[in-house]
Amino acid sequence: MGLPQFSVDMADDDLEKMMDNATTASNFLKAISHEGRLMILCHLVTGEKSVTELEELLSARQAAVSQQLSRLRLEGLVVPRRDGKAIYYRLADDRPRRILEVVYDLFCN
Repeated sequence: MGLPQFSVDMADDDLEKMMDNATTASNFLKAISHEGRLMILCHLVTGEKSVTELEELLSARQAAVSQQLSRLRLEGLVVPRRDGKAIYYRLADDRPRRILEVVYDLFCN
């Protein structure tokens, strides 16, 4: 898959679609640009976790974890599930995992 080719004679509809896609991508990248949110996504790649599990894994307070989960949820990157008093989160789709693989290859490998 290649990058799009820009030209001065692009149709307005094509340019508008590219701008909409750029906005969506920008919002996605902003959502994962915080180290706390990035770490949450890293943990969720391995499967669903409760808020309590995430607090322990991140050594973070519940308020901080909940705030970051709220942003990830707002951006549609995670999905909650309630089981009694516990709330569990999982990745909403494959996009975060795919991006994390690239980030890992570039910065952690």
